[in-house]
Amino acid sequence: MSTYLNPVFATFPEIETERLLLRETMPEDAPAIFRLFADPLVTRYYDLEPYTSLEQAEALIDFFDESFELERAIRWGIERKEDGVLMGTCGYVWLRTHRGEIGYELHSDYWRRGYMSEALDAILDFGFTELGLNRVEALTMLENEASIGLLRSLGFQQEGILRQHDFFKGQFHDMRLFAILRQEFYAE
Repeated sequence: MSTYLNPVFATFPEIETERLLLRETMPEDAPAIFRLFADPLVTRYYDLEPYTSLEQAEALIDFFDESFELERAIRWGIERKEDGVLMGTCGYVWLRTHRGEIGYELHSDYWRRGYMSEALDAILDFGFTELGLNRVEALTMLENEASIGLLRSLGFQQEGILRQHDFFKGQFHDMRLFAILRQEFYAE
């Protein structure tokens, strides 16, 4: 008998889109992960300071692996198929019965080319079909207009402001709560 509560977690799932391969991050991806999280434009609205060492990237990859093994999260590396560049990550930062929350980031060199929209569309479909989710949530800082626009373009609806929801970078932050339901994602 399998020890996996969900068979999706037996092996790390890869997702292929027109331009992207969403795959497991590996130890050899540490330099790309470091480059991503050392970018102050990427971490501007993020709950961490820009990375200063490769060891931080290695620890994050270990955290992604552990979270997957514990069946509480799936975080894909976003690789551009044309050249194999790891540009960012995206995935479910936590999973509950029928509900998940997504997180994502893309190196600023690749912004405004539709890569994150393509990646999130694929992981939303995966979440609703393979993970059996009914609801997917996302949180953004109030000022993060690019992320807010991305979520709205994918069909997410803002449900409210969570006052002083998170504490990072030395202060409390209000967060916008967005969500999309399975029926909304597939309606068209």
